[in-house]
Amino acid sequence: MTGLRSWLVRRLLLGAGQTVAVVLLVFALTEALPGDAAVALAGDQPDPGRIAALRETLHLDRPAPVRLGEWAAGLLHGDLGTSLTSGRPVTSYLAAGFGPTLLLAALTLVLLVPAAGGLGVLAARHEGRLPDRLISAVTLALYAVPEFVLGVLLVAVLALRLGWLPPTAVGYGDDLLAHPAALVLPVLVLLARPVCSLTRLVRAGMIDALASPYVAHARRYGVPGTRIRYAHALPHALGPAAQQLARTVDWLLCGVIVVEALFVIPGLGTVLMNAVTERDIPVLQGLAVVFGCTAVVLNLGADLVTHRFVPRTGEAA
Repeated sequence: MTGLRSWLVRRLLLGAGQTVAVVLLVFALTEALPGDAAVALAGDQPDPGRIAALRETLHLDRPAPVRLGEWAAGLLHGDLGTSLTSGRPVTSYLAAGFGPTLLLAALTLVLLVPAAGGLGVLAARHEGRLPDRLISAVTLALYAVPEFVLGVLLVAVLALRLGWLPPTAVGYGDDLLAHPAALVLPVLVLLARPVCSLTRLVRAGMIDALASPYVAHARRYGVPGTRIRYAHALPHALGPAAQQLARTVDWLLCGVIVVEALFVIPGLGTVLMNAVTERDIPVLQGLAVVFGCTAVVLNLGADLVTHRFVPRTGEAA
């Protein structure tokens, strides 16, 4: 228990350091962006005097260390800042776009875990035979297709040619659950690549676990095959899969941006694109910090799961 506690403390300290690094990196990258909100608000034919006045009004004329200190102090109190273009709190932008984005990510994960687990176990059970070769070929081919290309193909075939599904979410508003047909194509696009990578990881982990001495020992004692696969082998295949699942959730946050743009879904991806267009730095910074801190938390959780299923040598359970 002492070993686990010390490992957890080290991992939490590392996570805190990563969070600080995310904040500093986000500020530095947004400072390097060309132009600012004053230029965007000044119009197509900006007047230098108007730009200077806007910069003073928006407090963009202050030194970068001063703005960094004020922003970091606000973050410690849960204040992500205020939009330069609308004057609204950044949290209101996040609240407006969070629902559709969370819905897409949650539906994808709900389908991803059983699909990847089932396909990986099926491929491992039939290693080297037709089901295994078929699953491996399909997952390798599908993984190579970019999300944007797959989305365009699905829209062209299933929506425009066959008319089975709506091509976009235009006209459905924020309540996408009331119109589930509008979610089918976006979720299929988001599901395609992660199900391929997780299936291969589960397959590899199951093959190693099924070939291990403790599984052979369980077979000699007459333990049923189903119990061996799901109670003994599968948990040992979940360590690498848990790490990949955390990275998949990170990827979903980025992949959702592309999918929301393609299918015109009013989520965080739309908020991000509007903020880039308007050079609304506080909104960009707020979204980037939320995405970065989410990645840190998810990887910490994945490390805990991996530590649970695959204990490190020399540490107490």
